[in-house]
Amino acid sequence: MLALAVAFFFALLSAAASQQGRIWFAGITTLISLGIAAWVAVAIVPSLARRTSLRWIAYQIDYRLTRDGGIYLAAVAILILAAVNTGNNLLFLILACLLAGILISGVLSRVVLTGVEMKFELPEHIFAEQPVLAEMELRNEKQLWPSFSLRVVGGKKKSEAEILARPVFFPYVPRQSAVRQKVELRFPRRGVYRQDAFGIRTRFPFGFFEKTREVPSNLEIAVYPRVEPTDQFYEVLPLLSGEMASFFRGRGHELHSLREYVPTDSARFVDWKVTAKSGRLMVREFAREDERRVMLVLDPFIGAPREDSAQAGEAGQAERFERAVSLAACIGWHFHEIHSVMQFRTNKFTTPMAPAGEIIYDVLRELALIQPDTSAAGGAFIDDLAGETEVFKIILTTRAQRSIPTGLWSSSYFLFIDRL
Repeated sequence: MLALAVAFFFALLSAAASQQGRIWFAGITTLISLGIAAWVAVAIVPSLARRTSLRWIAYQIDYRLTRDGGIYLAAVAILILAAVNTGNNLLFLILACLLAGILISGVLSRVVLTGVEMKFELPEHIFAEQPVLAEMELRNEKQLWPSFSLRVVGGKKKSEAEILARPVFFPYVPRQSAVRQKVELRFPRRGVYRQDAFGIRTRFPFGFFEKTREVPSNLEIAVYPRVEPTDQFYEVLPLLSGEMASFFRGRGHELHSLREYVPTDSARFVDWKVTAKSGRLMVREFAREDERRVMLVLDPFIGAPREDSAQAGEAGQAERFERAVSLAACIGWHFHEIHSVMQFRTNKFTTPMAPAGEIIYDVLRELALIQPDTSAAGGAFIDDLAGETEVFKIILTTRAQRSIPTGLWSSSYFLFIDRL
C-alpha cells in the first residue's frame, strides 16, 4: 500500500507537470509511477496471493428468505413505488439506505460463514435409548474477523438414521480460536447412523435472510442394542441360571481342596481315605473350570409371515426379532459383568471362546448390524452345534422344536423368538 501510494503521488506530479507544459518532467514522473506499480504487481502481489486462502470463494451458500426479510422487502417495494411516483429525493435517499442494508447483510453473513471449520467427536461405544454426550468444535481460521450467531444443523437430506437431529448454537467464535459445545444425543434404535453433511447456518446481522453453508461429512457410527435389563430378561434369568447350575454341577475334574463335610454336600464327594485317617468326614472340592463357559447363539432366520395379512406378519416378525436382539445383548452384557468366558455365534459371525470383556463390543457391534435372514437354508448352522456337548449353549431361534437335533437339548437352553 505504501508503494502504491508513492506511485499515485508521482502520477499526480506527472499530471501537474503536463498541465504546466513541463513535458520532460511529466514523462520522467510517469515512468517512475508506472515502474513502482509494475514492481508491486510482479514482486509483491504474487507473494500476498500465496499467503491468502481463497477457499471461501468456492463455498456454496444457500439463502432462504425469512419472515422478517419478507416484510422488509415488501416495505422496500412500496418505497420504490412511492419514490418513482413522487420524485422525492428524500425517498430515494431512504431507498438507497435500505438497499445498502441488504447488500451489507449479504457481505457480513458471508464473512461470518467463511473460514469456519467444524469437528464433531462422538463416544466410542453408543447404546440405543441411552443419552450420550458428544462434543462439537467450531474453529474460526480468519485472521481479522470473529463469527457471530452460528447454528450447526443436519444436512439437506433428512433421514431417521441422522446423527444430529437438533441444531447446536454458537453465539460467538473469536478469530483464530475454537469454541466447543457439549451435545446430548439419544438414538432410538440400534443400527448404523450416518451424517453425509452438516450445515453451518446464520441470520446475522439483520435476520432478513437465513444463510447456510454445507460442510461435507463421512461420519458413520454403529449404535448397539440397549443392554439395560428388560422384563423379559428378568423372566429368563432365573430359568437360565437354574439350567446352567444343573449342567455344570460336578463337571470339574481337577482336585481343588479338601474340607469338612456339611449337610448340603453330596455323599459321592466324600473322601473316605482321608476321613478314615482324620476321623472326620472330609469332602473333595473340584475346580469347576467350565462353570462360566457359555456359548450365546442368535439365529437370525425368521421365515415367512404366519399371519393372514402379509404386511402385519412382517411387522410382527420384525418386532419380535428386535426383541430377540435386545435380549441377546442383555444376556451377553450380563456374562460380561460376571466375568464369564463366552463365545458368540450367528450364521455369519463367530467370536473365539474368550473372557467376555475381550469380545463384548465385537458382539454388540454384530448385534447392531444384524438383519433378519429369510433364506431357504436359514437356521441350519444350529445343527452343527450338537457335537459341542462340553459347552453350555443359549440359543435364540425361530426353528420349531421338532426340527432341533436331540443332542442339543441336553447341553442347551432355547429361547424361541416367536414366544418373545
